Amino acid sequence: MKELVYHQTPVQELQATFLAEAGVRLIVKREDLNHPFVSGNKWWKLKYNLREAAEQRHDTILTFGGAYSNHIYATAAAAAQLGLKSIGIIRGEEALPLNPTLTFAREKGMHLHHIPREAYRRKTDAAFLDDLRQHFGNFYMIPEGGTNDLAIRGCYAFGQSLLALDFDYVCLPAGTGGTAAGIIAAVGDKAEVLCVSVLQGDFLEADIAAMLSRNLYDINLPWRVLTSYHHGGYAKVSPELTAFIRHCREEHDLPLDPVYTAKLLWAVEQEVVKGTFRRGATILVLHTGGLQGAQGFLP
Repeated sequence: MKELVYHQTPVQELQATFLAEAGVRLIVKREDLNHPFVSGNKWWKLKYNLREAAEQRHDTILTFGGAYSNHIYATAAAAAQLGLKSIGIIRGEEALPLNPTLTFAREKGMHLHHIPREAYRRKTDAAFLDDLRQHFGNFYMIPEGGTNDLAIRGCYAFGQSLLALDFDYVCLPAGTGGTAAGIIAAVGDKAEVLCVSVLQGDFLEADIAAMLSRNLYDINLPWRVLTSYHHGGYAKVSPELTAFIRHCREEHDLPLDPVYTAKLLWAVEQEVVKGTFRRGATILVLHTGGLQGAQGFLP
């Protein structure tokens, strides 16, 4: 059974005045380098889903996402590498020319099926899924963002791989919360996990707790969700965030995307300055990839 290639990734330590003044150490796990196209947490979220699809003898993967979706991009690349067909159900009407994300997905062989936003909201309804099967035939379905119990299992495996490192805090961005759930469960009580929500609203903590509970993981571990660093909401980018991305690239040679990892590093810096992390601590930041998304936002 063919599986995705995984490239071992480095840990990069950042040096900055605000870190020295706070007396903390900040290291970044560069998971953006684990695969050229299926990068970061997407590799881990797809790992067991792709294995399950093969075991069920499916030759087609169907999934969902927006026009700039990292998940669509990664799934198209993964399916092509493994010799599978792929179908992307894309939120919103088709806009030509296609943006870089969807152009890449189509070049990798993904069939793009655009549907109106109103219909897209029904993507989990049984009747809607039955219609898709009548239209496309048999397929293995992966949810929007790639989050399901198999994805959480993959992120748990990623979290276990981190245990060889020395750290007191783990910080990561959170959208659907699937990666966070896997990391929280794997890290256990070794360190506190801070999840930086990239969406507006306070629902993510309950969602993560539900995922942990459903997969029989302990919900009473040291973790919390930070909800004030979304810069206006999902895929919203402020001028300050754009400047911060450029600063990190020039000062630390650290590329960030505006949807997830830039908001993560921004939040970590603000929390360090506020004194959230105890002196002498090591903060592990997870770079979850998604750099392709920068093409749609940054000049």
